[in-house]
Amino acid sequence: MQAAFAQETAPKPAALVADQVPDIPQDIVEQTRPYMEYRTASFVDWDPASRAMIVSTRFADTAQLHRISKPMAAREQLTFASEPVNSASFSPDGATLLFEKDAGGNEVDQIFLLKGGIPKMLTDGKSRNGLGPWSNNGKFLAFQTNKRTGRYNDIYLMNPKSPDAATMLIASPGGGWFPIDFTPDDKQLLVFNYVSVTDNQLHLIDLASGTIRKLTNGSGSVAYSGLQFSPDGRLWAASDKDSDVKRLGLIDMETGAFTTVIDEKDWDISDFDINKDGSLIVFETNQAGRSIVKTYDTNSGAIRTVTNLPIGIVSGLKFAPWGEIGLTLNSNQTGSDSYSIDPESLAVTRWTKSETGGLDAANNSAPELVEIESFDGTKMSGYLYRPDAKRHGGKRPLIINIHGGPEGQFTPRFIGRDNYLVNDLGIAIFYPNVRGSTGFGKRFVSLDNGPFNRENSVKDIGAFVDALVKDKRINRKRMAVTGGSYGGYMTLASMLRFGKQLKAGLEVVGISNFVTFLENTEDYRRDLRRVEYGDERIPEQRAKLEEISPLNRADEIDLPLMVVTGANDPRVPASEADQIIKAVRANGTPAWHLLAQNEGHGFRKKANADYQFWASLLFWRKYLLEKDD
Repeated sequence: MQAAFAQETAPKPAALVADQVPDIPQDIVEQTRPYMEYRTASFVDWDPASRAMIVSTRFADTAQLHRISKPMAAREQLTFASEPVNSASFSPDGATLLFEKDAGGNEVDQIFLLKGGIPKMLTDGKSRNGLGPWSNNGKFLAFQTNKRTGRYNDIYLMNPKSPDAATMLIASPGGGWFPIDFTPDDKQLLVFNYVSVTDNQLHLIDLASGTIRKLTNGSGSVAYSGLQFSPDGRLWAASDKDSDVKRLGLIDMETGAFTTVIDEKDWDISDFDINKDGSLIVFETNQAGRSIVKTYDTNSGAIRTVTNLPIGIVSGLKFAPWGEIGLTLNSNQTGSDSYSIDPESLAVTRWTKSETGGLDAANNSAPELVEIESFDGTKMSGYLYRPDAKRHGGKRPLIINIHGGPEGQFTPRFIGRDNYLVNDLGIAIFYPNVRGSTGFGKRFVSLDNGPFNRENSVKDIGAFVDALVKDKRINRKRMAVTGGSYGGYMTLASMLRFGKQLKAGLEVVGISNFVTFLENTEDYRRDLRRVEYGDERIPEQRAKLEEISPLNRADEIDLPLMVVTGANDPRVPASEADQIIKAVRANGTPAWHLLAQNEGHGFRKKANADYQFWASLLFWRKYLLEKDD
């Protein structure tokens, strides 16, 4: 009779290995189900032939490409892969659609041609590849691939009709090389070498002769983004040349000199696009994480602001050949959907309204901007998602959620499943932007560089904690920390430094030892990460990297830990999780481990991501919310 009353548990996806993670009670699945069933729709491209919008959205387990013929029309699915498809590109005439995807989260992307509903692989199936720009005549695609060395990106030119005849334009000597744009006459290709987040080098390839000319020869580190030729042959860019933030301007094709055209003062111009005849530019300014979209008339110099976009984060700005501007807008109170802007009236049209599990996204928490001064006087900020005070009175538990990168930025966006924690459990979530985050100028993003500055970003978390515990609605006795990738390292480091103020920590695909991470990350990433974290081959830096690595102080971690890992992760190898779990368990400390054998740097398949959330929910219930004995 007792068996009849045993609590039903949720089935675990076959690819997941749950070590010390309790079974998931079915009632938790039912309670959270509406929050699991949200969708998003990201703008990908315009279809030049049909004037349709292409978006990436999920109706089964993974995001796939869909065509939408007009605003709010039904979504016609184009790809049906088992792996997510988020990147695609139409040829200028709309006759050819290419997309890329990997396998199991390994980030070894292949380029595919979609014709008649059937995908055809154009690359070798072994190397790592990425879509680049189309030539203006629509005959050729530039792309990057590491097939020659298995390490660095070389630049190739391919006619999709004859992919085996692709020719190499640059044999990369190192760094991160990417093709950017063709000159209007298709005689030259602009390529980009990413040395670091603040150091980008530009080169021009003469396609007839194969000669390469370095365009940027000035001293000092300079960053560029959004590089694009206008029809008159001028090269536009957002750049921090002679500035702490990125300004929109022109690069001289002979000297490489940058001339500022638009300066948004204290804020980065982070994205832009140019219309077909070059008469109009649309650009986005990042104001402490909030997007402001404006247009610039290249003839009159007039700048207009798009005033009726919902408050949120804009990405993917792109003109259609007929002038309409496509974009993705992400906000916690609207979800994440695709929109367009009329270039003349600046009227905003919503193309998709993605489901949020039957819940009204307008009822979600509106994030509050929190600004502080850190231990050394550096100003920084983050966003706090508070529970509704009418529904959840008194002092509320808090989770500090630290972004990865570290060259990343948390922006006030839709937080998906985590809205359950805020809305139903009454947990506040704070997303800090510590030093090293992007969006606040090149000085700020460089403040954590190298092993000797690394722990200053951890001290920033302490400064945020000190500020938040003074908040009358925060329960200082119930605080926890979480984060992914670099945020995973920050989680472990915060548990060590601020353990007396925290209840638990949950890290996702995080770094536990900088030396083993640098030695085992994929070859193509190693040099780039050495610029950021330090070079483990240099004795003084290696010693400091070992000193600040949480693994070497794991015997001091006495807080409950949960670790989430992707077995195919090319960035932070699964061995980083294995070693910290073993060390923490040696202390007799609980260390839950959830491993996905078919994922990489984070869970992208819905079934896995749902189970990850339920497991983390059990963890927070037990170690953050459960009353102490």
